[in-house]
Amino acid sequence: MPKKRLVIKIGSSSLTEKNGELSYDSISQYAKAAAALKNDGHEVILISSGAVAAGFTKMGYPVRPVTTAGKQAAAAVGQNLLMQAYAEAFSHHGLVTAQLLLTRQDFMQEEHYKNAYNTMDELIKRGVIPVINENDSTAVEELTFGDNDMLSALVSGCLHADQLIILTDIDGIYKENPNTNPGAEKYNSLSGVPDEVIKQAEGSSSKVGTGGMKSKLEAARTAHTMGVPVFIGKAQKEKQLVNIISGDGSGTYLSPPGSKMMKNTKQWIAFHSLAKGKIYIDQGAEAAVLTKGKSILPVGITSVEGAFNSRDVVDVYNLQGRLIGRGKINFDADKLKELINRRNRLNGKRCEAIHRDQWISVE
Repeated sequence: MPKKRLVIKIGSSSLTEKNGELSYDSISQYAKAAAALKNDGHEVILISSGAVAAGFTKMGYPVRPVTTAGKQAAAAVGQNLLMQAYAEAFSHHGLVTAQLLLTRQDFMQEEHYKNAYNTMDELIKRGVIPVINENDSTAVEELTFGDNDMLSALVSGCLHADQLIILTDIDGIYKENPNTNPGAEKYNSLSGVPDEVIKQAEGSSSKVGTGGMKSKLEAARTAHTMGVPVFIGKAQKEKQLVNIISGDGSGTYLSPPGSKMMKNTKQWIAFHSLAKGKIYIDQGAEAAVLTKGKSILPVGITSVEGAFNSRDVVDVYNLQGRLIGRGKINFDADKLKELINRRNRLNGKRCEAIHRDQWISVE
């Protein structure tokens, strides 16, 4: 079997007992299964929920807290317990774990994004098991990933993973809720993530997690955009994880519809950057960038909005006012306005306002 780089996301409901306490037996089983994959030569990265679930009962909460302060305090207590459990479980297999707590802000700044990639890549090369979670204790609600499903998709793209495995307590995607309809039909495989499948998805019934099946499907769609195939299903024991990567897993395989792996620069532009301004382009420039893979030249720009600097990201609109993409601009706003108002731009020399390598289309 070819060696693979695997991102495995484990949800809170898979890591906790019915009373909300952390299940040390479950963590031990997942560690044993992940260690088996590692020993077979695969690279394993864990995205693990469970910090809030592990911490809230220790703080005296009868149920998962609903306030931001309560959840963040529970995460501060629980993250320590979670990592202690992982470190001990993997140590029995001779493996070292590393904790990475990420926030949206780490991804929004390009230099931080590159540093996060370099750190994760170095850990993997050194044989360490990265255990990644969102930094729930400090994250600002408006700047969160929403849940670890989306975080797992973004990490899998950043690391150019061969597969994203999203583990849950349901063995795949069904046309109806299997908890209320035992005869519901399951999708064994899907090409892409059709809109109707997302509409069919039910919300999470778990009291310890934040993401339901809909969030997993949205994460799969994001991973597909970056060229990463996805599995959503159930597994805990060693053989079950091996079955997943060999194509015999208990769940649903979702394959990208012909997508190629997206370069990290374009991933950052598409999913993490904040646009600092807008430019509008004419029909010729629109056709060149969308259908011919060309760069955007100043001659095709009709107007500029916002105060941005060179190398900032800007949104690009057509003459009808429809957003068609975004990219890194090579001029500040004032210089660009000067260029598009001059008949002889840069003495006739060709110059790109947005180079095609720094451009991403919006479908």
